[in-house]
Amino acid sequence: MRYTDAPARREELLRRLSAEGYVSSSRVAEELGVSEMTIRRDLRQLEGDGLARRVVGGASLPNLGHGRPFDERAVTGSGEKRTIAEACLELLDGAATVALDAGTTVAPLAGMLRPGTTIVSHSAPVIQSAIERGDVELVAVGGVYQSETRSFAGAAARRTIAEYAVDVAVLSATAVDTTGILCANSLDAELKQELVRTARLRVLLVDHSKLGSRAPIRVGGLDLVDIILTDAGADPDDLKALRDAGATVVVAGEHTPAAAGPLGDETGVGVS
Repeated sequence: MRYTDAPARREELLRRLSAEGYVSSSRVAEELGVSEMTIRRDLRQLEGDGLARRVVGGASLPNLGHGRPFDERAVTGSGEKRTIAEACLELLDGAATVALDAGTTVAPLAGMLRPGTTIVSHSAPVIQSAIERGDVELVAVGGVYQSETRSFAGAAARRTIAEYAVDVAVLSATAVDTTGILCANSLDAELKQELVRTARLRVLLVDHSKLGSRAPIRVGGLDLVDIILTDAGADPDDLKALRDAGATVVVAGEHTPAAAGPLGDETGVGVS
């Protein structure tokens, strides 16, 4: 069988996953006669479809629950996530009120914002961090608790968020591709949309594994946010595809031209 077309490759990957429970990206790339990057893209697609779970060096069968536990996701890529959060601080200069979405990449920001900042959030880890700090103003958004994302959602949460006008909304996502911003939970998607409506500047924080990936629920197009901030592990092809589709994508730690932002004439987004 030839493996030059994606459907055939993915069927073979699924067959091997079912038989062995794990596939190595490098090994299967060699055996199928394609590049390892091609296999990683296939595995990313299968993960987005809920059929595989990417791990270091390859992929395994997915969990049978509603996705990976929050604490497990928080540990995975924690270094990259903190780097992204630190880079995001530059975009928050002059912001008095910041809305923080639920997500393991956004959560570290709660401990980094300058004293006196007003934090609006439905994320339990963010709320807890703000309470422990004691030197920020906190608007804790309540509602129906979701253990998967450790956050509150529902109509009550949407109404609370709608009452506030924030300077910057910092968002998370399960995946981002050229069609837009994606997540795995409809209640989560509704809150992201509400956060976007309240903010002057919208920033999306995603580690490189989310770029070009897929998830079942579309939050909105790439124009939903002003800036996408990711880490240096991003695939250049993914970055180019998003930029060609009109997105402003910034890689944390790289020197990039300043991007226009609604908090001022220019918002500096690149340092090296």
